[in-house]
Amino acid sequence: MEIIKVNTPRGLELKGAMWGNNLMDTVVIMMSGICSNVFQNDLLPATGELLSANNIAYIAGQAMDAFSMIAYSDLKNHKQVYTGVVFDDFNLVYEDVEAYVKYAKELGFKNIILAGHSLGSNKIINYLGTTSDSYVDYFIVTAPVDLGYWWKVMPNINKCLELAKEFVAEGRGEEILPYVFGGFSPISAKTVLNFYNADNLKNCPVLSGDGETNSLSSIKINGAFVIGGKDSMADGNPKEFMESINSYCKHPEDNKVIVIPDASHIFYNKHNEYASIILECTVDFLETFAKV
Repeated sequence: MEIIKVNTPRGLELKGAMWGNNLMDTVVIMMSGICSNVFQNDLLPATGELLSANNIAYIAGQAMDAFSMIAYSDLKNHKQVYTGVVFDDFNLVYEDVEAYVKYAKELGFKNIILAGHSLGSNKIINYLGTTSDSYVDYFIVTAPVDLGYWWKVMPNINKCLELAKEFVAEGRGEEILPYVFGGFSPISAKTVLNFYNADNLKNCPVLSGDGETNSLSSIKINGAFVIGGKDSMADGNPKEFMESINSYCKHPEDNKVIVIPDASHIFYNKHNEYASIILECTVDFLETFAKV
C-alpha cells in the first residue's frame, strides 16, 4: 500500500491509498463511506490486496481528513478505537470524486472502474449522474444509503442534531460532539448539520421517498450493485432494496445485483468474500466491455 496525494480544484490535498501501480491497465477506485479509512475499515485493504495480486490496481478514495484519526475508548470492547472522518463538507462531494477519477486518468490507466461503499456509493452516484466526462467505464455500487431512512433508524441522531445546532449557534461548529455520531464515530457539529442537509446525496430514496432519482437515471454506463444479505440499512430486504435502486437506471437489465449472504452493511468478517466479488465484477467487465 502506498499513500497517495490527490489535489482538488479548491486547493485541498486529499490523502488516499493505492495498491498496485499504473503499469497495470485497470484501476478500481473505491470511495469510502463516512468516518471510514484504510486503517479501521478492513474492507478497503482486503480488496486492494486481492485486486493488486491479480494485476488490477486499486485506489481507496478518502474524504477530506480521513487520516486525521481520532482515538476513543470503546467501553463495549475495552479497547481504543481509531476513526475518521471528524470533519467533512458534503457540498464538495462531486469535486472530491472527480479529483480521484482525474488522478487515475492522468496516471494513464486504460480502464477506470468507479466503486463506492456505503455513503461512498451515494457519492459516486452523484458524480456519475452529473459528470459530462467519459473517463469511467464501469461502476460498482456497494451498500448505498437512503439518507431519509438512515436519519430515522440510527441511534443518537436526534441528540446529535440538537447539540450540533446549539454548538454552531454558539460559534463552536468545529468542536466534536460528546455523543458518538450514529453510534459509531466522533464527528464535529458543523459536519453533522452539513451531512443532514446533503441533498446531493439523497439519491437512493427507495425507502423514505425523500430525495431524487435523476442521478441514477442519468448514469451513462453499466455496472453492478452489491449488498450484504443482512444489511441493516435496507429495511429487512436488501435484495429488493438494491433492485429498486437499479430500476431507476437507464438499462437496469444490463446491470448486476449481487447479494453476499449473511453479510452486514460493513461486511464484518466477510471482507474477503466482498473482495472476491469486486474482483469477479472487474474481470467480467474486462472480458465483456473493456476497451480494445
